[in-house]
Amino acid sequence: MSREIEPLIVGRVIGDVLEMFNPSVTMRVTFNSNTIVSNGHELAPSLLLSKPRVEIGGQDLRSFFTLIMMDPDAPSPSNPYMREYLHWMVTDIPGTTDASFGREIVRYETPKPVAGIHRYVFALFKQRGRQAVKAAPETRECFNTNAFSSYFGLSQPVAAVYFNAQRETAPRRRPSY
Repeated sequence: MSREIEPLIVGRVIGDVLEMFNPSVTMRVTFNSNTIVSNGHELAPSLLLSKPRVEIGGQDLRSFFTLIMMDPDAPSPSNPYMREYLHWMVTDIPGTTDASFGREIVRYETPKPVAGIHRYVFALFKQRGRQAVKAAPETRECFNTNAFSSYFGLSQPVAAVYFNAQRETAPRRRPSY
């Protein structure tokens, strides 16, 4: 088992969202130009207001990838009846570039966990060719990453990373006297 897969198994990303896979492409997710996403680390929702920069490895510009960001714990980890909630989807990302070179078919939606600790997963799939994904999903709720990737003939995931987030409490104001 590779070092990259083990945290995905421990965090139940493999099992709840993705099937077992062999990572074959590098992917680096960065929020606010300096907060790098690492498996299982917690990020404050206030850091997630803008879509992240997602850098894709790969062999060349002729390989294309689809990036999916989802929350398998919506609306709460104890009752995830909206599993998976789709937060972002970008297709036709050329290898060796970043997500800004792709086609955003589901706009980025800021994570806003209400109850409990949520996992937010970025999964990267290799496409058979350009424009392999013909249409955006009709809804964000109850999205199924495996069914979607199978329907559009995408590969098994080639990379994945996840972070945790929970509701931030507002700072308490001291009474003024």
